[in-house]
Amino acid sequence: MKLSDNKAKLSFSNGSPDVDLPVYQGTIGPDVIDIRKLYAQTGQFTYDPGFMSTASCQSAITYIDGDKGELLYRGYPIEQLAEKCDYLDTCYLLLKGELPNKPQRDDFHQLVLKHTMVNEQMQFFLRGFRRDAHPMAVLTGLVGAMSAFYHDSIDVHNAEHRDIAAIRLISKMPTLVAMAHKYGVGQPYMYPRNELSYAGNFLRMMFGTPCEDYKVNPVLERAMDRIFILHADHEQNASTSTVRLCGSSGTNPFAAIAAGVACLWGPAHGGANEACLNMLEDIQKMGGVAKVGEFMEKVKDKNSGVRLMGFGHRVYKNYDPRAKLMQETCNEVLAELGLEKDPLFALAKELERIALEDDYFVQRKLYPNVDFYSGIVQRAIGVPVKLFTGIFALARTVGWIAQLNEMMADPEYKIGRPRQLYTGSPRRDVP
Repeated sequence: MKLSDNKAKLSFSNGSPDVDLPVYQGTIGPDVIDIRKLYAQTGQFTYDPGFMSTASCQSAITYIDGDKGELLYRGYPIEQLAEKCDYLDTCYLLLKGELPNKPQRDDFHQLVLKHTMVNEQMQFFLRGFRRDAHPMAVLTGLVGAMSAFYHDSIDVHNAEHRDIAAIRLISKMPTLVAMAHKYGVGQPYMYPRNELSYAGNFLRMMFGTPCEDYKVNPVLERAMDRIFILHADHEQNASTSTVRLCGSSGTNPFAAIAAGVACLWGPAHGGANEACLNMLEDIQKMGGVAKVGEFMEKVKDKNSGVRLMGFGHRVYKNYDPRAKLMQETCNEVLAELGLEKDPLFALAKELERIALEDDYFVQRKLYPNVDFYSGIVQRAIGVPVKLFTGIFALARTVGWIAQLNEMMADPEYKIGRPRQLYTGSPRRDVP
């Protein structure tokens, strides 16, 4: 970051002296006011619930312009990466800072795809869970347990350990997610196959059985790969901030990523696509397409308590660029599987049409977001709704690792310690 010639002046109405605060410029985006010495200078903190106006770090990984509807990974627009690269190319970019050349690409793909097996003991650990446990509960436990199975790479301060842990997490997450699924449905685990692509291998582990050979459908393979790319990173969101905060204590990389998985589980974050499909199923039970208009009227009524899931975004005040790409993929998958007339998908299309035409939603910029379309695509492929967030965690793992590595390499990094505005009882004595 670059120190700006501009300075911010903080003035007080009670006669306290003014304070000059440095202003820093990033490559693009808003400038930031440096308040690190504010408490030392004034004895006061800032108050910013939800950190909506606070930059907690400097980062060179992902940039979002919510007003323009722009998302960049290391400077590259998400639209170009989704069209011209695969997920492992994107992983290399997020981890290394540049897209790989041909030899680097071959080496990285081989490195990841040859480490997809997990320790055989992990399946015995998995058996300790109930069969009907939520996959995210299982996945949180499995990721955290990796530090017990791969304890030779748990020093987060060691760059080599972080690199080893990164490859292990990226390569083994599809295996763990598929194992959690197979365990829940009572089917045998499918071992990974090194000759398949990252997305193709995941589909086989999810839907293949020992009874017959599984042939990967290239349309579904590309759709899953695109879902991975679009969810790979998204700046300082709740789960990424959780990984950074957890990692700032010096805990091992597996524990930090497990914390990210747990945070992602929330319906306001990674669980949004699951909540979206549940909403569609509720409308279907009400009467389907014929009841969409009635449902949308309830959404407009603030007193109804009815929420529209899968539309709008906290950061994007324009169309979510990921949603445009996911919409294309959605149409391709539905056409490939002959599901254009499926009742639930017809319902989703009607919901989308109303939201894009009704002034109430247009004025509030409640456009369909990536969760809306990715949920539809995953359901079409055959992914159970409860596993949607697990696939999100799989995709986001590389972003979490890149952010964790960046923080650990930052000489200014400190253990996270937010402050508070205390509103409890003043000091008092026990009678």
